[in-house]
Formats: sequence, C-alpha cells, structure tokens
Amino acid sequence: MPVEDITKCSKRIAEKNLKIAFAESASAGWMASEFALTPYSGDILLGGIVCYDACTKEELFEVPKKVIDKYTPESAEVTRLLAEKLNKFFKCDIAVAVTGLTSPGGSETPEKPVGTMFIHIVLPAGKYCAHREVFEGDPKEIIGQSIERTAQLLIELVENYEVPQIAESK
Repeated sequence: MPVEDITKCSKRIAEKNLKIAFAESASAGWMASEFALTPYSGDILLGGIVCYDACTKEELFEVPKKVIDKYTPESAEVTRLLAEKLNKFFKCDIAVAVTGLTSPGGSETPEKPVGTMFIHIVLPAGKYCAHREVFEGDPKEIIGQSIERTAQLLIELVENYEVPQIAESK
C-alpha cells in the first residue's frame, strides 16, 4: 500500500493529465513501484529506470565520467543530469531522478553524510525542483523518507503547475 502522499500526488498528476517517469539510483525502483500501487498508476506512470551503478549512469544516461569523478555518482549535479536525460527514454511531462547515500561505503563525507539524498524533478516549460536532504535511519527508512519527500515536493509543484492551453483556431 503506497504512502498517503503518493496517492494524493498521483491523483493531482492525473487531474492535470500529466505523465511521470523515474530514474532511480539509491531507491532502486522502489519509488516507481509505490506510484504503481495507486489507483491512478495507469493514467500517469510511464515507467522507471534503475541506474544504481555509476557505469549505468555513464553508459545509459550518458552522464560524462568527468562529472561523476568531480561530483560523485551521488550528487546534485548527477541527479540533475539523470532527470534531464530521462526524456530520452520516456515521453514524460514529469521526470524525477533520485540518488543518495543510504549506507556507508559510498562517497560520504562530513559535508555529505550517509542519509544524504538528492531529488531532481523536471516539469515542462523549464520548471524544476532540486532538493537535497539528510535523512536518518537504516537504508530502508532513508529510502522511505526520500519517497515521501518526493511525493510532497511533487504535490506542491503539480498543484502550482498550469497546464498550457492550446489556442483554438478561428
């Protein structure tokens, strides 16, 4: 059963007749699966790609190795590129990418501790949201909190998004 915010978010997306897709690293497909469990999934969800390893980000999404080397695979910069390049795979209105550190052994530093998650959301007409947050808990809790925060961000973005009206010809 998806969290309440996922269902609310999915309903808002369906009301605006928008389609969503995901590029997931740390969440490894969990976010897309939560959206798939809502009554609106058939109306909104196009799919998702798990790009957990850095080589997948490089090879599939064409994220330059120099960007990954400079900023790390779990960074705002890489997450932004994943979201921006998602339309290569899906004709989506909303592209969501998430990367982050759910357990030790990655690119954590004192400035970027375990629990740091990056969320990047791209909407039409150049609208986007870049979000960084540090969550507490074990990997499952960190991912769950990231999914919930993503839904909250999407609710706000979609509620404030005006779908362009097609001008009628005379």
